[in-house]
Amino acid sequence: MKIIKYLLFLILLIIIGSAIYFGTKEGTYDIQDSMFIQAPPEVVFNKVNDYKSWEKWGPWKKEDSTITYTYAEKTSGEGASYSWDGDMSGSMTTTKVIPNKEIEQDLTLDTPGGERHPKVYWTFEEVEGGTKVTWGMKGEHTLIDKAYYSLSGMDFDAEMHKMNKAGLEGIATEVAEDMKQYSINVDGVTQYGGGYYMYTTSVAKLDELDEKMKPMMDVVMGFIAKNSLNMAGKPFTIYNEIDNANGTVIFSTGVPVKEQVITPEGSPVVCGFMEPVSAVKISLKGNYDHLPEAYTKGRQYIEKNGHQIDPNGKMFEVYMTDPETTPNPAAWLTEVYIPIIIAPEPVEEGI
Repeated sequence: MKIIKYLLFLILLIIIGSAIYFGTKEGTYDIQDSMFIQAPPEVVFNKVNDYKSWEKWGPWKKEDSTITYTYAEKTSGEGASYSWDGDMSGSMTTTKVIPNKEIEQDLTLDTPGGERHPKVYWTFEEVEGGTKVTWGMKGEHTLIDKAYYSLSGMDFDAEMHKMNKAGLEGIATEVAEDMKQYSINVDGVTQYGGGYYMYTTSVAKLDELDEKMKPMMDVVMGFIAKNSLNMAGKPFTIYNEIDNANGTVIFSTGVPVKEQVITPEGSPVVCGFMEPVSAVKISLKGNYDHLPEAYTKGRQYIEKNGHQIDPNGKMFEVYMTDPETTPNPAAWLTEVYIPIIIAPEPVEEGI
């Protein structure tokens, strides 16, 4: 009996000693990782803000192929939530959202040692050329957790950094793929109404168009704002003359206005008038990089349908979305117009 008592006493001492030892170990953690992603903050934020996207970019499916997800009615924004079942079940709820800047979430993990409730946080910082996104998690290890990590040799911090980096890489891949999406549709022959417009004109190499267009458009928009003019449509670019041999183009960036405007002599912005025009319309949804393909499809449509391009007509593009307010290029909508000659209706001679 004495031996049993001594053994029980020894076990008790070991338990007490272990509790004191593990209890003195640091239990608070705050683990975070950052990555630069070549995309606007809004695009990256939207990818994280909607839980339905987590299944695609998250690293968990690779670790546990049996995992299944259940989504609440609300999956994005404050109050959104989802849960999962697998080797380790859990749930997450969004508690705070500052659009395009911060997200905070409450995480519940069902572990063999009971539930754990760490806090998850995200920050999205606009930097040159993209976004610096930070993903972090903070909480407190229980005594059981500290004992398990010590005895098993598991490096909790290293595992979390590994998971964070894999997730951030997944977000970068998903965002890049999203931004590449585009579609082109030839809408057919239409009548563009024309009207007055304010514009400025310049000449550029074909490969310098994008670089020159924006500051020119800013000048026109600034003139309209300064003079309190009423816009009558979306901004557009007219290609006045294209010299393919030399790779140059004379072009105008313009904005429709409701009535004729007399500008002072020497003004960089002047008022023009576009006559109504018959044209083949092509709609591009996606990055402006795909505009050459849109023009090619438009010309193919014209040839296939026996139409004739108007040699005196000027091709133009109307920008239905503003990149400043729609940062994802996949959502940009551009209308392309190629003027064509419409044969007059035959006139029946009187009997």
